[in-house]
Amino acid sequence: MEAVQAIRGMNDILPEQVGWWQGIESAAREVLENFGYREIRTPVAEKLELFSRGIGQSTDIVEKEMYAFEDRNGDWLALRPEATASIVRSYVQHGLHAESGCRKLYQIGPMFRHERPQKGRYRQFHQIDAEVFGLDGPMIDAEMMHMLSLLVERMGISGVGLHINTLGCPTCRQGYREVLKSFLAERAEGFCEDCLRRRDTNPLRVFDCKVKSCAELLESAPQLIDYICDDCRAHFGAVRQFLDKLGTRYAVNPRIVRGLDYYMRTTFEVITDRLGSQNAIGGGGRYDGLVRDLGGPAVPAVGFAMGMERLVLLLEQEKEKPSRYPRCFIASLGEQARVSGFLLSQQFRARGLETEMDYNGRSLKSQMRRADKSGARYVLILGEEELARREIQLRDMVTKTQRIVPLENIFETLLAVDSEK
Repeated sequence: MEAVQAIRGMNDILPEQVGWWQGIESAAREVLENFGYREIRTPVAEKLELFSRGIGQSTDIVEKEMYAFEDRNGDWLALRPEATASIVRSYVQHGLHAESGCRKLYQIGPMFRHERPQKGRYRQFHQIDAEVFGLDGPMIDAEMMHMLSLLVERMGISGVGLHINTLGCPTCRQGYREVLKSFLAERAEGFCEDCLRRRDTNPLRVFDCKVKSCAELLESAPQLIDYICDDCRAHFGAVRQFLDKLGTRYAVNPRIVRGLDYYMRTTFEVITDRLGSQNAIGGGGRYDGLVRDLGGPAVPAVGFAMGMERLVLLLEQEKEKPSRYPRCFIASLGEQARVSGFLLSQQFRARGLETEMDYNGRSLKSQMRRADKSGARYVLILGEEELARREIQLRDMVTKTQRIVPLENIFETLLAVDSEK
């Protein structure tokens, strides 16, 4: 019978790869919680309406990419394609806005989009997402981008840049939309079908197009930053001043846009030149209208998301693979020694020492090969004779030295030996 395979674009993360993921998650939790963010966990499946309202009917995500299905009750559900809408839904549903001050929330987990799998872009992918509710000034925008830069640095990723832009507000952006639509109409023959479709439904999305000929035509497109009102211009200027004071390096990139009306003012991306066309490893911006659009009060908000698969790809290019090895391996000879070794391994583990052992009574040579392959620093060799004398052999797998030590208080002895290294 043929073996069942994983769904295309939904990948296993094997034990040999998990170290990268654990390092990224650990760094994210440390940095985010230092800045006052608290973890939230939302369901992977939500009502389809949440994403059609929260992301927009005219986006590619809703039109083409969402995993949507009808359940047995006749309700239309969807696997979440991004985290922000789910977090906002939870924020509104549980009345988190009723508490005074701002709320800082983060989430780490899988998202789902039905698109063509390629390097760094999969049908099940994972994101680190952070959101702030209740603050509308430029200071929190700058803090979030500063925090994102620190997070990338904490993860050990180099060669990336922070790009920022302003979207203005819905009022001043409307005039720009009409100017952009005229520009696209005058050059309609040069754009791809997706750009022509977006021209009428969501013209700012043309800047997301990866088709080379479209990108070249858009080089001469009018820039949104030239059409924003005085208040939005002052807000963007203040964001830049705060970033300068924090020493956070950035570049103003007028091509970074968001196509939905509830996005406004600050937008940003972290970009690399080492992943081909999938050059953004994270991005976000201010979305002051979304909480209201999803049934809550008019609460300002700003947030970002980072793609974990792309972070792993970058780390693999420049760092040695992280490994977790047992500190100790117990090799035993004889049935009584094997039972004693089994009990000893449980005591070690309960006291916080990562320990492996042989359960099957193999030869000493076979056990030593396995200990070496496991990467254990120390091997404790226990035979029937050692057991009778209440002794055990301690071998350092790095220095290749070996000595006999008392079996009594072996845990403390092992810690003392290890502390000398």
